[in-house]
Amino acid sequence: MKYFNRITLYTPESVALEFTLAGIGSRAFALLVDYHILALVIVVFIFLWLALSFQLTEYLLQRNIDYSGLGNWLIAIPFLIVFVIFVGYFIFFETLWKGQTPGKKWAKIRVIQDNGQPVGLRQSTLRALLRPIDDTLFLGFLFIVLGKQEKRIGDWAAGTVVVQEELPPVGSAAFPLSGQAQEVADRLLAVADLTQLLPDDFAIVREYLQRRNQLSADARATTSLNLAKQVQKVLTLDKLPFDMTPDLFLEGVYLAYQQQFGDRWLS
Repeated sequence: MKYFNRITLYTPESVALEFTLAGIGSRAFALLVDYHILALVIVVFIFLWLALSFQLTEYLLQRNIDYSGLGNWLIAIPFLIVFVIFVGYFIFFETLWKGQTPGKKWAKIRVIQDNGQPVGLRQSTLRALLRPIDDTLFLGFLFIVLGKQEKRIGDWAAGTVVVQEELPPVGSAAFPLSGQAQEVADRLLAVADLTQLLPDDFAIVREYLQRRNQLSADARATTSLNLAKQVQKVLTLDKLPFDMTPDLFLEGVYLAYQQQFGDRWLS
């Protein structure tokens, strides 16, 4: 049995990221939590539906209206709604919470795309629609246990993988930063909403800064520019605080993120 299985993913900026796969234990725990929440929601819905159906039939009976054909609809409609609730639960949370449901949040795991990016509506929808198939005869369990990347059928179809949510390390950088990096960080803390930057996004910035000296001049220029544009887009910065190189901007993002969330990582 594999307790810790790591996987290397390559971002669109060609930066290699290493993640620890969530594992069957964490995924089972997360699913158990989610299914308990879903069960509660569905039980409440069925109770309300039965009450509504009873009131409706009583109303029709009192007015001598024939409702013999209504019974099939009163059975079919809740089945459809329960399916929508089941599928919609995973789509809603994984899209809104960038790959996490309440169960995954509790288990500290997250769904990401095969390129290390957060999942979107398309990936979450495919995973949710195929979940009933994965649950049939424990097919998903078998795929996860036997597969190298621990993917269920829904993950293969959606191009996703479930990983542990690893927090970025706190402390001094293991790579040199320019003297202006702190000035950029101070300005970013004042004008940017760094909560938009996920730990996975931060990891991409850190990985680039650690490995940039290993790249050729052309590769470094292209990678830093593309990565800086991606981070600027995530932070919704239409305009940077002042003119700077992509490397300096990324250094500032690195320091600003560390300073804003450092205490949280230590807690």
